[in-house]
Amino acid sequence: GVPQPFSDAIKLFTKEQTYPVVSNYLPYYFSPVFTLFLALLVWMIMPYLTGMFMFSMGLLFFLCCTSLGVYTVMVAGWSSNSNYALLGGLRGVAQTISYEVSLALILLSFVFLVDGYCLMEFSLYQEYLWFLILLFPLALSWFASCLAETNRTPFDFAEGESELVSGFNVEYSSGGFALIFLGEYASILFMSMLFSAMFLGCDVFNWLFFISLSLMAFGFVWVRGTLPRFRYDKLMYLAWKSFLPLSLNYLL
Repeated sequence: GVPQPFSDAIKLFTKEQTYPVVSNYLPYYFSPVFTLFLALLVWMIMPYLTGMFMFSMGLLFFLCCTSLGVYTVMVAGWSSNSNYALLGGLRGVAQTISYEVSLALILLSFVFLVDGYCLMEFSLYQEYLWFLILLFPLALSWFASCLAETNRTPFDFAEGESELVSGFNVEYSSGGFALIFLGEYASILFMSMLFSAMFLGCDVFNWLFFISLSLMAFGFVWVRGTLPRFRYDKLMYLAWKSFLPLSLNYLL
């Protein structure tokens, strides 16, 4: 089973690239490329300290990159010129913007706690007590927001098979389809890394960091296998009536 993802990747990238005749070709073609580019670009803030490089404005850079990720979903849905793809793109944009508000407020709470935007400072401040213990409700809210941000079950409305065939990526095949999902899984790994750094205070040079990262990534997959899809109105109520007051409460 281990080589299967690699064989799938080879199969997808060697297939012929097809595109709809009615699509807006350039945005349609480059949207998956930018999806993967943004998912990899945000790894620049990974908390390792060398004499050459340390990202002092890491959390701000993360917020900028995730905000740009909205446009790739929207453009992928719009440029396909398909009703299903457009509906999936619009759902994805509304969902991501809603949950980015609570993500930004949670990050702001941490900025006040550690007095800085650099992820290296989180490991120093959590030497004796994890923020997971100190801010447990905020950790649960962050994890749920990460699920919504990465369009994972139970918040995968941009890709709802029962309603939208495949969502915003319905017209993509071969390499474009592979790039979209490479970007999605790269962002899942990144969100797992960010959770480990922010709530568990793990230093990147410590083996516990990689164990906690793997457990968090497993959590994403586990949630997908366990929970059914939410209703769309409940998703919005959860963002604006539960997570927003909670994160504002901790901020104040």
